[in-house]
Amino acid sequence: MADQEGGDLVSQLVDLVRKFSGLPECRNAVRVMYGNLVRRVKLLSPLFEELKDSGEQLDDDDVQGLRSLKTALNLALQLLKSVNEGSKTFQALQIDRTCDKFRIILVHQQFKRAVQTESPDLQLQTDLAIVKKGKEPDLETVKRLSEKLHLTTINDLRSESVAIHDLVISTVGDHENFLETASFLLKKINDYVMQVNPAHDSPDREKRFTRHRSPVIPDDFRCPISLELMKDPVIVSTGQTYERSCIQKWLDAGHKTCPKTQQTLLHTALTPNYVLKSLIALWCDSNGIELPKSQGNSKNMKAGRTGSECDQSAIALLLEKLANGNSDEQRAAAGELRLLAKRNTDNRICIADAGAIPLLVELLSSGDSRTQEHAVTALLNLSINEANKGIIVSVGAIPDIVDVLKNGSMEARENAAATLFSLSVVDENKVAIGAAGAILPLIDLLQEGTPRGKKDAATAIFNLCIYQGNKVRAVRAGIVGPLMRLVKDASDGMMDEALAILAIIASHHEGKAAIGRAEPIPILIDVVGTGSARNRENGVSILWCVCAGDMECLQMMKEFGAEEVLKELAENGTDRAKRKAVSVLELLHRVEPVVNL
Repeated sequence: MADQEGGDLVSQLVDLVRKFSGLPECRNAVRVMYGNLVRRVKLLSPLFEELKDSGEQLDDDDVQGLRSLKTALNLALQLLKSVNEGSKTFQALQIDRTCDKFRIILVHQQFKRAVQTESPDLQLQTDLAIVKKGKEPDLETVKRLSEKLHLTTINDLRSESVAIHDLVISTVGDHENFLETASFLLKKINDYVMQVNPAHDSPDREKRFTRHRSPVIPDDFRCPISLELMKDPVIVSTGQTYERSCIQKWLDAGHKTCPKTQQTLLHTALTPNYVLKSLIALWCDSNGIELPKSQGNSKNMKAGRTGSECDQSAIALLLEKLANGNSDEQRAAAGELRLLAKRNTDNRICIADAGAIPLLVELLSSGDSRTQEHAVTALLNLSINEANKGIIVSVGAIPDIVDVLKNGSMEARENAAATLFSLSVVDENKVAIGAAGAILPLIDLLQEGTPRGKKDAATAIFNLCIYQGNKVRAVRAGIVGPLMRLVKDASDGMMDEALAILAIIASHHEGKAAIGRAEPIPILIDVVGTGSARNRENGVSILWCVCAGDMECLQMMKEFGAEEVLKELAENGTDRAKRKAVSVLELLHRVEPVVNL
């Protein structure tokens, strides 16, 4: 058995070394270490080839050694690929960490002499230290950084900008400071290069780049409903801005509230936001992209969906890897589709039309956590497109998304929650998602998730509970306790969301009873007296639902001094808050005073 395994290992090592030979030249801050590591690994090729040809028998110790070497070489290959394909400025700013990784690899491969003789560029380190400290680098320093990082042309800078963009949308945690510094450094180098070399060095490449690599759209330019770049922004009575077609569709469906704030709209008139429209036009012009056009102007329509200029051949190749690739290829392809679907509408349409959604749904059950994360996040990004929501649901994705919500990694769970929220915008999906068992794991995420995860869970729960049947599910799953804890402890920053959910479930008799058992009166009176306008509105709404018809509850409100708080709210609150405050005051006035005998 050891001999058979040894032969297989030798063959695998031969193939592995060949992959090192095919690696491209490195042109960043660790190129010396990169090149030396590649050269040393390639020196092993004759040894492995000879072992393979000789058919020499290997004992257990030999096999164990080859296993360790294979592990080290795989780690080395991953490191070299990540170093060469990533952002040059980011790699330079993290050069200490990167060098440590190289040293670990070299020790694993027993190239100890290399560890002692290689060191990073001291001048580069000195120049980077200036940037890391937040100091303004002089022209000579920027020039040296430009040359040492091989960022000397417009195209170099575009490629680097794309690499940083990909890091921004895929990286969380302790890298955030590095990304901010990398963006600052790239801007300085960009200013320098534009000054000394203003000519664009490849117009054709620029066009391809602009089409395939859209810049990150500022959040203020996205419609809160569709999350797309707005082409005709309009203002509703609450002061929120939406894309005209999206908010009109919302109003036509009979809704009387602002989708973002949940406040009742005083009127349904839509006021054009000319200032924001001008800012969007300027941003589009400065980033070299066309202004968004209405779907009705598209010449290529397919089943009511706009034509697209995305790279269909590239997407087809990624789908081939999803369907027939090995686990590594599937993971990489799902990650690429995740990023493509995040960038723009054209990509979302193209990816869905190519048939990616069923393949991504299959990967939700992958045993590889990273593949699962990529798949659920790709579906989240695709679901931004209205037509894609129907496709995702029609292929039976909801139970699989709920399973990810229950059992996935934290990132996968959080993105599954966001996906369920996106799908639940369609009313009939609220029923299906609730029936699939999503409520309880959403409540778990509300308590265990990161700040972003808690927000995603709360938003999904709120939207699902618009359907009456899901209110019961949420109450019976024990949601009231966690929500009351979030209201009492404002340190989590979840009070707004918790009160909004309590207000919506309080309208159901089981929700009202559960909230009443949580002894909410003191904390709700405090919210009504000192909270934000929205929280005061939700707080008094909950009080009205819980205490209507309950003399004991109304008496307790009087004892806690609710009348003065409610009178002030009736004078200064929002219109809805004023009406609720007056209604609760009327209830309180009917309560007979307690006579002490």
